[in-house]
This record gives sequence, C-alpha cells and structure tokens, in this order.
Amino acid sequence: MKLKHTAVWVGFTAATLLAASACSAETTKKAAEAADDAQGLIKAALTRATDQTQNLGSADVRMTTDLGNGAGPVTMDGTYSWGHGFAFDVEMDTKAAQMGQVHAAPKTRMIFVDGAYYYDIDPQPSGPLKGKEWMKIDASAVLGEKGAQALDGTTGAGSPAASMKGLKYANNVDDLGEQTVDGQRTHHYKAVIDRAHMGKFKEAYGNQDNLFGAMTGGADSITMEVWVNDKDLPVRLTERFGKVTVTMDFEKFGATAAVKAPPAAETGDLTDAVKAQQQQKQQG
Repeated sequence: MKLKHTAVWVGFTAATLLAASACSAETTKKAAEAADDAQGLIKAALTRATDQTQNLGSADVRMTTDLGNGAGPVTMDGTYSWGHGFAFDVEMDTKAAQMGQVHAAPKTRMIFVDGAYYYDIDPQPSGPLKGKEWMKIDASAVLGEKGAQALDGTTGAGSPAASMKGLKYANNVDDLGEQTVDGQRTHHYKAVIDRAHMGKFKEAYGNQDNLFGAMTGGADSITMEVWVNDKDLPVRLTERFGKVTVTMDFEKFGATAAVKAPPAAETGDLTDAVKAQQQQKQQG
C-alpha cells in the first residue's frame, strides 16, 4: 500500500483536533478581572457553562471544521469524552477526509484513544495493513512527543470541554441576547481572546513550522461564540482563528458510550512508517 496520503489523513485529524482546542490549555496566569459589572456577569455565565460541561465528562457532538484551504468543511459526528483523558469515536465523510485509498464506504469511523488514532479501513492485500480492519497512527507521528503529551492525561486537552475553558481567558465578551438554536432557547455570547490570553497550548509544538502556527496563519486572536441553554450547557460553540472555523453542536451530555481501542489483532500500525515519511519530508 502506498503511504503518500497517510500524512494527509493524520495531519487533517490532528489539525481538526487542534482547531477544536486552540485556546483550550490553562494559562499560568489568571484571567484579567472584568472591567465592569456587565463583563463580570457575562463571564460568570460562561464560567458556569464551562464548569457544567467539564463535570459531565462526555457528549455526543457534531463537529464541523473548515481549514480554509478550499477543500471544504469536514464533519466529525459522534462521542467525545474528557472525563479520564481525551478520546473520541466519530464518523466522517470518506471523500472529504481523503480516505478513499483505503476505504470504499461513504463514511469512515475514526477513534482517538490513549494517544493514538484508529481508522476503520478495508483490509489491504499486502503491507502492514494486510487483512486488517483498522489502521493505527500514534499522535506523536505528526504532533511530536510533546504535542502528543498535551493531549494525554486527565486534563481533557483537545476536547470540547477544553475549548469551553478558553472562554475564561477572553479579554472582550459581549451578550448578544436570546436566540433559538437546534430547537432550544439559548443565550448567545461572543468572546475574543487575544494573543496574551491564548495560553501555552501551541508551545508544545515547538517554535518553528509548528502545526498550530501553520494552521492559524499566525492569528493574533480567537473569536468564540457560544449559545448556552437554561441548564447552563452549551448548545453550539463556534471558534474562528486565522482561516479556520470550527463549529460544535452538542446533542447530549454524559451517559455516552465508552471509547475503546479496536482489538490489536485487527489493527495494523503505521506509526513508524508515517514518522519516517515525515522525516523525509523535513529533510527534502
């Protein structure tokens, strides 16, 4: 099996992951105090929604990512979990994700758990994926060791809950009033996070040619909009930075199915092959 598309597959899913969590990491500095009572009330509402989301530990989410590269948006629909480390089990359009080389079905299932991506594929006639139902690529193959570590552990970094945490660091927030979204009555808030409040998530990817910088185009700010229902839970969250736009629609919180890795016997590991491919790309 040719490997020329493997970096595209894992690169896209990594970019989607980063896009959804670009402002997710906790900074070492406290957020600036609200400038006035109105700002304080809005931030209090956003803090309640963030805490509620974090405490529930998982959700069924429809996440649409447009990287602004002309390829069009890609939707990942399924379960996201952050209660005991970040994980997800989703389906995405095979063609949009450029998975057609190894999967003929219109939808491709993708799992991220314990720091590795798993793609549901058609068994290949030869190579490391011969007779296998799943393709595995460790996150470190594209994100590097530090980048992969940023998504590991119990912080939930990379998750929708982590994106909500970014709202705490907004230096400019607005109350846009009530709106109906996905059939629910919500309150609409808009927040802008400047470079000084973005946190240190991007530092995990190094200072040169890092994925975060390449994806955001060096954006100086992140604009977030969130629609919160009467249970203090987000119904929709939109993030825009650089050319990237990510929209998350939350369908159900908690009580979701556990995310598990596929059986090892059914999995072919391409991690080393992708790392070698990445090294060749950097050297060439």
